[in-house]
Amino acid sequence: MRGAFILLLPAIAGCAFQGGGVVPFEPAPVATSERELDVPYVPTPRRVVEAMLELAAVGSEDYLIDLGSGDGRIAIMAAQRGARALGVDIDPNRVSEATLAAQVAGVEGRARFRRQNLFDTPLRDATVVTMYLLPDINMRLRPRLLTELRPGTRILSHNFTLGDWRPDATREMDASHIYFWIVPAVAAGEWTLEMADRSRARLALEQSFQDVSGTLDGRALRDVSLSGRKLRFTADLPDGPRAFHAIVEDDGIVADPAAPAGAPTGWRGRRAN
Repeated sequence: MRGAFILLLPAIAGCAFQGGGVVPFEPAPVATSERELDVPYVPTPRRVVEAMLELAAVGSEDYLIDLGSGDGRIAIMAAQRGARALGVDIDPNRVSEATLAAQVAGVEGRARFRRQNLFDTPLRDATVVTMYLLPDINMRLRPRLLTELRPGTRILSHNFTLGDWRPDATREMDASHIYFWIVPAVAAGEWTLEMADRSRARLALEQSFQDVSGTLDGRALRDVSLSGRKLRFTADLPDGPRAFHAIVEDDGIVADPAAPAGAPTGWRGRRAN
């Protein structure tokens, strides 16, 4: 179920250049036990890959890791959008095929491929993670996706979900389903807010993935949303309701400097527990 790359010139897909002509490319067979392959190889339709990359707005600032990269389609198409990309696969034949495809596409400097177990692949530096795996593999990966990836990292899965982690967006194309998540910051807990006028308030937040609820000084919050590190909520203050726009940092919560006019500014919060 890993991506398969189709070249813009389909006549030379799976071929190599030799002596001015084109000859079929067949990677040297390497014995790979079926038991080593957690996921069978099934190509991802090219238009589905395009939709995945478009949904995540993949661009030149991104570093994409494709888990179970097959013959390289997702990583190569991401590189064609200017991103850096790494594809990992346990099958050496697929890795060889993907490496050649990147060379033919002229993106070998931005798309690399590695034979590696996806569970052993470091994820921390990725800004986008893509996968076409099976439900049980997704669920085994989910704790790492939530803890190793930085808040704001985008995750895309073809056809299979991440259990009860609600997607931030979905898209259907023919028989394919695309699921999209943004890794949320850890906002849950008790926070002491110090406002611009030096007054203090107690913010209590409960969280299930990106779904957040809570209170400010015991009054229920409204219109709460969390996307990556961006937290928004409406709270009833003594002078009326105010819409807070915040950034959840590693050690606190601060007013979003890009908040619209009228939003409380100059405040910050620290964990109370």
